[in-house]
Amino acid sequence: MLRLNLLLIAALVVSAVSMVSSQHRSRALHTELERELTRMRVLETEWGQLQIEQGALAAHARISDLAETKLRMRAPDPNRIIVIDSTEAGQ
Repeated sequence: MLRLNLLLIAALVVSAVSMVSSQHRSRALHTELERELTRMRVLETEWGQLQIEQGALAAHARISDLAETKLRMRAPDPNRIIVIDSTEAGQ
C-alpha cells in the first residue's frame, strides 16, 4: 500500500510539473504571438505608406514624361539658370 501511495504521489508531482511547464510555454507563445501581430500591423502600415509613395512617384514620372513628349518641354540649360538667394533679395 505504501508503495502504491508513493507511486501515485510521484505521478501527481510529475503531472503538476508538466502542467505548470505547459502553462508557462502557452503564455510564452501567446506573448510571442501578440508581439508578432503588433509587428505585422506596423509592417502593413509601412507597406501602405510605401504604396502611396510609389503612386506619388509614378504620377510625378508620368507627368514629367507627358510634359516632355506631348508638350515638348525640357529642363533649362544649366548655364541659363540663375539662383537668387532669398536672404539677399530682402535687403
